This record gives sequence, structure tokens and C-alpha cells, in this order.
Amino acid sequence: MLAFAQRRFSSAVRARTYASVSSSSPNPNTVGPFQVFDRSAKRTQKDRAAARDGGARSRTVDYVRDEIADRMIERFQDIKRKFGTVLDLGSGPGHFSKLLDSDITQKVTLLDASEKLLHRDPDSDFEVAVERIHADEENLLQAIPPNSQEAIVSCLSLHWVNDLPGVLVQIKEALRPDGVFLGALLGGDTLFELRTSLQLAEVEREGGISPHVSPMTDSRDMSNLLGRAGFTLLTVDVDEIKVAYPSMWELVEDLQDMGESNAVVGRRHFIHRDTLAAASAIYKEMHGNEDGTVPATFQVIYVIGWKPAPTQPKPLERGSAQTNLKDIL
Repeated sequence: MLAFAQRRFSSAVRARTYASVSSSSPNPNTVGPFQVFDRSAKRTQKDRAAARDGGARSRTVDYVRDEIADRMIERFQDIKRKFGTVLDLGSGPGHFSKLLDSDITQKVTLLDASEKLLHRDPDSDFEVAVERIHADEENLLQAIPPNSQEAIVSCLSLHWVNDLPGVLVQIKEALRPDGVFLGALLGGDTLFELRTSLQLAEVEREGGISPHVSPMTDSRDMSNLLGRAGFTLLTVDVDEIKVAYPSMWELVEDLQDMGESNAVVGRRHFIHRDTLAAASAIYKEMHGNEDGTVPATFQVIYVIGWKPAPTQPKPLERGSAQTNLKDIL
């Protein structure tokens, strides 16, 4: 699969917003009435992806998470501090944690809701000591004591949580004072090519649309969410990763092997083949590259926030400056 995929990166961000509403009722045995994602289905998807061919197919499609982990570690290394431990929230097999060395931390703790994905790769793949915790990211404080972590990171996991503001509050509570949170999550422009192609194909062939690509947060909302959760010294930036595929079919197959299939409550469990064929043709016609491949956009929102502490730098009070700007300008 990777032989056909070419990576191309772009920093341009375009404003697109798409929404889908499903009239289907959630399954009362797996989700609550106000949840967007079926967490049980998502855990099953990840377990199955990690188990295919003994994990070989899952490793083949690590390219997106590995690229984002590389970009995250650059940001983490800008923090001139050595940590005793780092908690990797929603770690999967540890894409980010494999990049940590003894100059950054002595130990990393992996936490993920998918047990098979959590244990997919051996400890020998890491340069520091590893602890693994099988727990749901949405219930972080049930697995991690408050005020216990020096640093928490999350690489492409938070876009699947139902209560993002609540999870951010739990992350802040789990941190020690002056602890840092570094996260990367997919933004609303992610897979807009696939989303629009499926929507147009369904309208054409079936007379309506249903959600096939999950709703994601907007970059403009993240700073507000971090502030509401109690973080300070905030940093939010947005980047895009574009991957070229031979066709829509290879993209969909890779998403399944990543464990990134649709998990929206009320989703359809099948799509008619003629609708998929129409979507593939629309995808290539609307978004195709000159070389015959089709692009897939992954919009990534990077966030950094610190838990407040008395030792942190604070802005001076308004009007306390000693130098007049007129004297400088």
C-alpha cells in the first residue's frame, strides 16, 4: 500500500464546515443518549485493526501518525525540561513515545482503550522504560491519580472522545502544578474530499445523506476549550498533511487498517456498491491530481497548555510599564 502512497505537505488552511444529522436512535447497550461516538464500536475497530495479519497491516498504515508524532516531538523538545515520567494518552502502540529518549524522560506510560493496539509492539521498540495501562481516555481520572503527572501528550486520539471539554479538564487535573499538556487532534477539514464525494454520491443515487466521516472540532474552538478547562500559557497552531492514493478505495482500506472507520452513533453499517462507485468517480473528477492519484487531507491541530502554578511567568498589570512607546518609536 505504501508503494502507491506519496506524501505531500501543505500549510494552507481552508475554511470548510460540514455537518450531518442522523435520525437513528443510539444503541442503549453501548452508548448514552448524548454521545456522538460509539466508544465500544471504536474500541472494537482498533482491536480488529491491530489483530489483522498479526499487526502487520496496522504497522503498514502508521505513516500518518508517525509523521504527526515527528512534528509533535519537535514541539516537545522546545520545552527545555527533563521529565521523570510522561503519560501518552490514547497512545495506541506508542507512535510518539517511541521518539522519546533518556534526555527527555526516564519513563513513559501508555494509556489506550484498545488492549490489542496498546500491546501491539514490544518494549524493545522504546528507548525508555514503558508502562502500559488499558483504560478509556474518557475516564482518565479513574486510572490516573490527580496531580500526579509532569507531562501528558496525546497523538491523534482526542477526536474520538465524546466530551472533549470534560477530558481536557481531567487532563488538567491529572497534571501537577506547572505540568504541560501537548496534544494533536484532527480538525474539521480532515478528509473533506472523501466527505464531499460520499455526500454527492448519496444524494445522486439515494436521495439523501448520512454521516460517514465523523464531526471534528474547529481550530478556532481549541483555545477557548483549553482556557475553559483551566490551562494557561496556551499555544494552538494548525497544519495539513496531504497523502496521495491511487484511488478512493485504497484510502478507505487504509482508514480501516488504521482503526479510523466511522464510529458515529446512528451510522449506516453498509453503503451500496453503486454509491461507492459513484463516490470514487466524483472524488477523482473533483479532487484528482494530474498524475491520476487522489489526495486525502489530514488537518492537524496542535495544542500546548500548562497547569497554573505560582512559579509561572505572569503578565504585568496594565499601566505598570516604565518605558513610553513614544520614546522607542
